[in-house]
Order: sequence, then structure tokens, then C-alpha cells
Amino acid sequence: MKAAPGAQKRLLDLAGLDAALDRLAHRRRTLPEIAEIAELTTRLGRLATQIIAAETEAKDLARDQSKAESDVDAVRARADRDRKRLDSGQVSSPRDLTSLQSEIASLQRRQDDLEEVVLEIMERREAADAKTAALVAERDEVTASRDAAADRRDAGYSEIDKDADGTGRKRDALAAEIPGDLLALYTKLREQSGVGAAHLQAGRCQGCRTSLPIAELNRIRTTAPDEVVRCEECRRILVRTPESGL
Repeated sequence: MKAAPGAQKRLLDLAGLDAALDRLAHRRRTLPEIAEIAELTTRLGRLATQIIAAETEAKDLARDQSKAESDVDAVRARADRDRKRLDSGQVSSPRDLTSLQSEIASLQRRQDDLEEVVLEIMERREAADAKTAALVAERDEVTASRDAAADRRDAGYSEIDKDADGTGRKRDALAAEIPGDLLALYTKLREQSGVGAAHLQAGRCQGCRTSLPIAELNRIRTTAPDEVVRCEECRRILVRTPESGL
């Protein structure tokens, strides 16, 4: 393939713009906020599970407390009825009187036990409610942090996209000045190795950093300036300039 030396030199500028676009794309993919948002999102998922568990525990305890309080009320009501019978003097038989007094004492013990159960459940419920509140507060804090990270990420995207847009326009304008066949070869090589053209500088390919053998340099030295030469090692287009050491 043949191409004017000036057109070949433009490939170095094109490669520089492509490298800049690659760096911008890499920067966009690796913004620190992306990893931060992912970590915070994972934390929010764990917190959501923990909040559901804590809320479920609190609801179960509220139901247990309600049942225990109902049991206390039932025992208290029965004991009150027995006391009224006892105080009314309706029970005259010593045997029935003893039995009634025994039942009242038994009901009092039962009430005391049930009230202890209610108190224990209340304490556990308060702990569950406090845990839920703490988890919800943590969730809100993490959500705010994630939102802030998303704002920073989007600002980073905007800045990078603006730079990429400007660089891309320069790249398109430059590519339009390069002959189609040379540009097609450059594009093909770029797709294969990431870099389509490299500077031959001081006898060294700046693409693969390989110093060319003397015989190869002598061959290139005798090659016509408009002949497109390639690096034998990496197969990239070698662009010759006064700094090539030929």
C-alpha cells in the first residue's frame, strides 16, 4: 500500500486521539463512585432484609403482648368476681369459703406470672423496635450516601462525555483527511491490537517497544517514502519521521 508521507504522519495524531478516547472510556468505566454505589447498594439490600426481620419480630412480639395482656385481663376479671362473691357473704359453707379463697390466691399467682410474661415481652418488643429504628436510620444514611455518590458519578460522566465529544469531533475531522484505504488498514489493525499505527523512533517501534534489527532498518531506509511499512513484530503501521533514526 502507498500513501503520502504527510497522510502517514497524520496516523500518529489519529492514534493519539484514539488513545485519548480510550483513556476517557476507561476512566468512565472505572470512576470510583461506580464501585462505591455498588457497595452501598449491596449494603442497602442487606439492610432491607434486616429491617424486614426486625419489623416481623416486633409485630410478632406485639401480638404476643396483646395475647398475654388478654390472659391477664381474663384472670383478673375472674379473680374480681370471686372476691365480690367472697365479700358479699353469699358463701357460707366453710368448705366453699376455703375453696374460694384458695382459688383467689391461685388466680393471684397466675396473674403475677402472666404480668411477668407481659413485662418480659414488652422489654423484648422495645428492643426490637429500637433495633428497627436504628436499621431504618442506617438505611436512610446509606441511601443518602448512595444518592450523593450517584450525583458525583453523573457529574463525572458529564465531564468525561464532554471531553470525549470534543476529542471525537477532532478525531472525525482528522480521519476525513486520511485516504480511505490507509484509514481502513489502520482501523483493522487498531481493532486487532488496540493501536493501528506507531512511530518509528530511533530505530524502535513505539507500539511494541521493539528495537528493529539492522537489516530491517536498512530495508526500511531504502523503501520509498510513500510506501506503507509495517513492524515485523507487532504488524502495526510504522510511521517514519526525521526522528526514526534511518
